[in-house]
Amino acid sequence: MDLSWLTTTFSAVIMIIISTVGIYLALIFYTRIGGLRSFSKMSSFDFAVTVAIGSLIASTILAKDPPLLQAVVALGVLYAVQMGVASLRGSSTVMSKLVDNKPLLLMNGSDVLDHNLKRAKVTYDDLRAKLREANVTQMNQVKAVVMEATGDVSVLHHKDENHELDPKLMKQVRGWED
Repeated sequence: MDLSWLTTTFSAVIMIIISTVGIYLALIFYTRIGGLRSFSKMSSFDFAVTVAIGSLIASTILAKDPPLLQAVVALGVLYAVQMGVASLRGSSTVMSKLVDNKPLLLMNGSDVLDHNLKRAKVTYDDLRAKLREANVTQMNQVKAVVMEATGDVSVLHHKDENHELDPKLMKQVRGWED
């Protein structure tokens, strides 16, 4: 049995340590500049940048390519693009429409919106799991279930079935009628 894939050289271990410390320091530096939003999932774009950053970090730590300096530059560019897009999203409706997904209503009260489940590619099993995760014990407790722009599912519920849902919470949710 060939066990060579379990071993490495001393110089490779040293390079991994240097790359890990270097990219970690660069990550801290850019995160301090970029602020708390750096790892948020406020939009699908934020999520995509976070995944790209994770992939870049993993590649830098475990492979010779990209070299540490290239990875630090690429990390800086990702942060700059993220900050630029975040700024433009706030001031440009065109950029906002281009980058942002709109939330989608999956349930309106206890009514499941089949066409929106299909649109979101969410199964009834997925929906039931999210309801249980949110501690819903009766369907009449559900006020709304929303697939957020990030892909997260929000379950809005209340034990009092007569408790009204504030329409301000549902602003810009596709499928919600005021």
